[in-house]
Amino acid sequence: MYLEQNGGYIMCGIVGWSNLKNNIRDYSNIMDKMINTLKLRGPDSAGLKVYDHALIGHRRLAIVDPTGGLQPMTKKVGNREYTICYNGELYNTEEVRADLLDKGYTFDYYGDTEVLLTSYIEYGKNCVDHINGIFAFGIWDEYNQELFLCRDPLGIKPLFYSYKDGNLIFASEMKTLLRHPSVDSVVDKDGLLELMSLGPARSLGGGIFRDIKEVPPAFYLTFNEKGITLNEYWKLEVREHEDDLDKTKSYVRDLLVDIIENQLVSDVPVCTFLSGGLDSSIISKVAFYKLKENNMETLNTFSIDYKDNDRYFKKDIFQPNSDSDYVGIMVDFLGSNHHNVVLDNVELAHALDDATIAADLPGMADIDSSLYLFAKEVRKHATVALSGECADEVFGGYTWFTREYNSIEIFPWADSIEYRKNILRNDLKSLPIEDYTKGLCRDSINKIPKLSGESHDDRIMRELSYLNIKYQMITLINRKDRMTMSNSLEGRVPFADKRLVQYAFNLPKDIKLLHGREKGLLREAVRGLVPDSIIDRKKSPYPKTHNPKYTKEVSSMLRLIIEDKTSPIHQIVDYDFVSRLIDTGGASFERPWYGQLMTGPQVIAYLIQLNNWMKFYDVKLDM
Repeated sequence: MYLEQNGGYIMCGIVGWSNLKNNIRDYSNIMDKMINTLKLRGPDSAGLKVYDHALIGHRRLAIVDPTGGLQPMTKKVGNREYTICYNGELYNTEEVRADLLDKGYTFDYYGDTEVLLTSYIEYGKNCVDHINGIFAFGIWDEYNQELFLCRDPLGIKPLFYSYKDGNLIFASEMKTLLRHPSVDSVVDKDGLLELMSLGPARSLGGGIFRDIKEVPPAFYLTFNEKGITLNEYWKLEVREHEDDLDKTKSYVRDLLVDIIENQLVSDVPVCTFLSGGLDSSIISKVAFYKLKENNMETLNTFSIDYKDNDRYFKKDIFQPNSDSDYVGIMVDFLGSNHHNVVLDNVELAHALDDATIAADLPGMADIDSSLYLFAKEVRKHATVALSGECADEVFGGYTWFTREYNSIEIFPWADSIEYRKNILRNDLKSLPIEDYTKGLCRDSINKIPKLSGESHDDRIMRELSYLNIKYQMITLINRKDRMTMSNSLEGRVPFADKRLVQYAFNLPKDIKLLHGREKGLLREAVRGLVPDSIIDRKKSPYPKTHNPKYTKEVSSMLRLIIEDKTSPIHQIVDYDFVSRLIDTGGASFERPWYGQLMTGPQVIAYLIQLNNWMKFYDVKLDM
């Protein structure tokens, strides 16, 4: 055991199917095919529970209690029977267990699956008020003939569903749903609009495919004879920040350390991703010394680079410096067992297909495929990896947090939105891409309660934080989950903790951006924990390749696609525009497609993903 277990991690894939009118007991062969699509999420074991009106499936990646807690798990209380499939972790397992023991319940396993199921048996839908953690789960109540689905407050764990022809089907991934005969890979006008407006992000609850939706973060779904009901059970609270600066710094530091230490719990090897940036360095420092304190083996840290990247790296506003020097500083500081994973640029290009299948959608181009290959290499050494995603969204790490706004009219990472339609065929250029994106942004901001007496700058900061938490952060969380779990590697993101997110949400601008810097408060809260050179380093985003060999390879790949008149991408894109894009190595696309990183070569790679996604998933456009 790497650290003493205080709950139980069940990382895996979940799947289920309920039809309340028809007996589906004899359709386990369909469920077997669906369960099999989740094998990479859960390579260690598989299970299926069969009822007349519900089939519940599970694939497990054993992290804590490898020999116990197999799923689906069934528990009987009197004449009532309940079955759960669960992916996640409860932070307050022992607290909930003690409460339930006081109420007369008994337990057969020490992990958190049975605690979660028993909490539902006792509290029903209100179990969400008693649990704290990251999770996606489904519970079938055989007595009441009701299915309950629930997703954690920040959307760390994925949960998709489809409701069609009386069938409610749910799963961790879209590809699983698409193996059900009632779910088709149709993308209608609304789906294409969302894909071209927001991609690689999605609207809350959106699934691009017409037949697929996602349970939004902080929602639960019930399915019974009355139909489907979605309920939001948690919201970010708007309140005045009352702590002074010293107390704020102390609280953030102490809470963050506690979160990181709790996420080290595992019966299998744990490591950290180390970029040399502030966020991953904090995590690596806390992890290193916690393992050392418990007389465990030296922490393994991993960084990512690209072949010959040092020859071609060029500073810009988004990437002011490369990672390698700062990685070296942290490795020397810690004494960790470090692994520098250097990716081949041609292999990076051809891994776009693997990344697309992992995500079930075109994603963040080589930013996805690099993480996919990186996770594949890390998995040779560890089963659990902690990384620094979400700190930028929570503590104001992006350049757009430091801009001046009269009002926020569009998502700050959507700079290219009016330019995107240039890539579309003439008959699709009328898609209201800009209006849709602005409308979604406006509707999201309108959901934020106003705080009486709040300054303009503080209101804007809260709005920016909200948009980043609800969209940008979830996009990165989804990416991390799909690329790691497709390699049977559990990726954990300590900065995406409900308590930390809620506290930071109400920080005034002058505290969050202390000293006028992005992540200013976080920097000062952890000063002394890691070297000053790391703390004072200007933010640099996830590293990407600058090697022209990559651009040449993806350009060649896209040219083959576009010259083939049978390629499905012709249903969407303008041939002449894409040809110019290839000829210029992406330079003709004047702004990043998304955020800070998806510039010209990444746009080329994105179009490769778009075409091959349409091909692999037999996408049928219904305009």
